[in-house]
Amino acid sequence: MMEKYALSKSTFIRGLQCKKKLYLYKHHYNLKDNISPQSQAIFNQGSKVGILAQDLFPNGADASPSSHFKIQESVVKTKEFIENGETIIYEATFQFNGVLVALDVLVKQKDGWKAYEVKSSSRVSDTNIKDAAIQYYTIINCGIKLKDISIIHINSQYVKDGDINIQKLFTIESVSNRIQQLLPEIPKQIEEFKKVLLNKSVPDIGIGEHCSKPYNCDFKGHCWKHIPEYSIFDISGLRNPKKFKLYENGVINFEQIDLHSSYLNPNQLLQVNSELENKSFIDKPKIKDFIEDLNYPLYFLDFETMSTAVPIFNYSRPYQQLVFQYSLHILNVDNQITHHQYLAESNPNIDPRKTFTKRLIKECGNTGDIIVYNISFERGKLEDLINLYPEYKTKLNKVIARLKDLAVPFKKKWYYVPEMKGNYTIKAVLPALVPNMSYLDLEIKEGETASTTFGLMVNGQFKGDYNKTREALLEYCKRDTLAMVEIYSVLKKIL
Repeated sequence: MMEKYALSKSTFIRGLQCKKKLYLYKHHYNLKDNISPQSQAIFNQGSKVGILAQDLFPNGADASPSSHFKIQESVVKTKEFIENGETIIYEATFQFNGVLVALDVLVKQKDGWKAYEVKSSSRVSDTNIKDAAIQYYTIINCGIKLKDISIIHINSQYVKDGDINIQKLFTIESVSNRIQQLLPEIPKQIEEFKKVLLNKSVPDIGIGEHCSKPYNCDFKGHCWKHIPEYSIFDISGLRNPKKFKLYENGVINFEQIDLHSSYLNPNQLLQVNSELENKSFIDKPKIKDFIEDLNYPLYFLDFETMSTAVPIFNYSRPYQQLVFQYSLHILNVDNQITHHQYLAESNPNIDPRKTFTKRLIKECGNTGDIIVYNISFERGKLEDLINLYPEYKTKLNKVIARLKDLAVPFKKKWYYVPEMKGNYTIKAVLPALVPNMSYLDLEIKEGETASTTFGLMVNGQFKGDYNKTREALLEYCKRDTLAMVEIYSVLKKIL
């Protein structure tokens, strides 16, 4: 019977980030934070990319286990495949020194064995190198003489034109040279992690920058429970090293901050003083200039976008943010308001961008300012549409020229109230300025969920009430532009 393994590739990487994270994962899994639908969608996308990359090396033998809980089956299968002369093995799995690793593709070529690990990212990260190093260490110690180990990742410059060209979609990057300097440390790290796991108590490791590097820790809810809901970690624009220096000096609450020290800039001091004194800061002259610079009719506009690792529509790139929805509230000089909206069909064979463009140009009219929240996003998407449809360049450039950013008064702290808690996002500003209005009553409450949901619908992976969810998408985007109308009204009343 095969010896039970102590570490997998993923738990080894956990140990490198934080030994407490490793210990909690192994012994107190129930304390783990819930996986968000967005995170789950990212995991699912990674799995899909891994399967697609197998087509780079077709007709391989699959060493996958019968279930996730029987992963050691794959070690046996891999050994048998190698002994039987297989030259391409998917999910090739090896165990050595209490460490078990599964490799996406193992290939035997004329010059020897080569290892390939697939990542759905568009570049090779430092963590990917550490990941490859523990795989290389384990595989070569199982007697496989690896000639090379490579990361297969997404080529973000690939443009889909017809069927997916996997040779162009993926980039194969050898990391053999980059892992060599890590190999001497691995045996020592393995022994260290094994000792951690044998301890009776949780490692005494405090919170720090490691909680979010290289990934947000999924035990943060547990380890950070002593931190108040609103603390020095919420000071806008304060960098992590400064936050943790304060924390290490016993400063957690705003009341403990030395207001005479030099580590806070004027905007940060404004936020802290606002909280301590329960005081609002309103720069009426600047807000007056901002409001008086707007030209009626006012078009309050918001886009929703989706992105996928593998492009769905022609003339799009991996991870390109593609528009699929907009909401438009139009306010005329007599305070009359009308609403227009567009939501694409969730059909992978129908690219929504042309219809989106034509409808938007028509409904934005020719005069009046177009109000958005965080101008760079909408401007960037409109510039993408110009590149895609040069025939609409003149009209889209006129739309861009009319854009005005409603976030400016809040970003620049011309209007700041304690309820904003250092944020100037529309989700923070709306309930602070219009207390009877928020996003909490909606089924879809933020853009990331909207994007993920529509992506699942287009990919045919959505499980739920199709029509009800389309209504929820429309309501969410509509709330964004209605929120802008209400926020604008509050600013106007100041005058």
